[in-house]
Amino acid sequence: MALVQQVRDGDFLGATLDLSQPFETAEWTVSSGVQCQLLMRGVLQVTPPNIKGTEKDIVLSSGIHGDETSPIELVQRLTEGVLQGRVIPAHRILLIIGHPEAINAQTRYIDENMNRLFKGHNEERNVDCKVANQLQKVISHFFAGSRAENKDRWHLDMHSAIRDSKHYTFAVSPFTAKPTRSNRLFSFLSRAGIEAVLMSNASSPTFSWHSAEYYAAQALTLELGKVAEFGENDLSSLELFYEALLALVTEQELPSEWQNDELKIYKVTRTLIKHSEQFSFTFPDELANFTFFEQGKLLGSDEDVEYFSLSGGEAVVFPNSRVALGHRACLLVQQADVDLGEQVTLRQ
Repeated sequence: MALVQQVRDGDFLGATLDLSQPFETAEWTVSSGVQCQLLMRGVLQVTPPNIKGTEKDIVLSSGIHGDETSPIELVQRLTEGVLQGRVIPAHRILLIIGHPEAINAQTRYIDENMNRLFKGHNEERNVDCKVANQLQKVISHFFAGSRAENKDRWHLDMHSAIRDSKHYTFAVSPFTAKPTRSNRLFSFLSRAGIEAVLMSNASSPTFSWHSAEYYAAQALTLELGKVAEFGENDLSSLELFYEALLALVTEQELPSEWQNDELKIYKVTRTLIKHSEQFSFTFPDELANFTFFEQGKLLGSDEDVEYFSLSGGEAVVFPNSRVALGHRACLLVQQADVDLGEQVTLRQ
């Protein structure tokens, strides 16, 4: 019971990362009346004291990449508040610290990028595949357990960028045919001080895409600052985000009017895929996200193909020339206008 007691005392992170302690499931009720279920190592389900059938089902995940620590610290802070009775959620919440092995190793992943393993069941060839399979099962279990008549599902998958960025915080909205870009979601981003949103135009098997595609969740991948070790994050720069997160889980409903013009929207113009070992950029992989190139600038090449920035210019996001063959080397994006209705849509 040592691990369970450590979680009950509020140290969700410490218990998750101590792999010397055997894991066991547990259920209990905290002093505030909130019900807790420890479902797997690093996964805690929280249910408010009084279920009314109008609750949201909110997944808050971190640690899908093990070296991205600031979101993990935010999840620990929120969880500690719940476990010690200071935070009383109004909604069902699934709190996730996703990849303990990679976190302990202070690395992005062990063998394979886990945030590309959420399209369905994986052959369990390594620990990354095993954890991705477990997380997909627990997501299915969580959403299936909702008692709300009108399913209002959210998934905020929190990360940190591995390089500098022109926007300190930004979100990636995964592509799906489901209605997962609500005005309410963008209103939350505006309240949280997120600087930009990148609207994907193609499916990618990330954790947030999984929830959007299979469960029609209002889902985002959130990039919160830059990678740093535990204790070295400037969490004060994320305080506005944390306060909005706290409001999301404790208030019955947030204002749904998106009024902040400072939230910049980007559309993906192209995805550059690495087709050969000759692939290269004309700039370093460490280039800051959203660095802009005027029209006609040579961006890179792959064998006998050269890539030039398109009309109007393009900005580069997530550049990495060292990816495996057939994988994304970067996204190219442009700022875009949107139409505001029940769903936020790119203006044609």
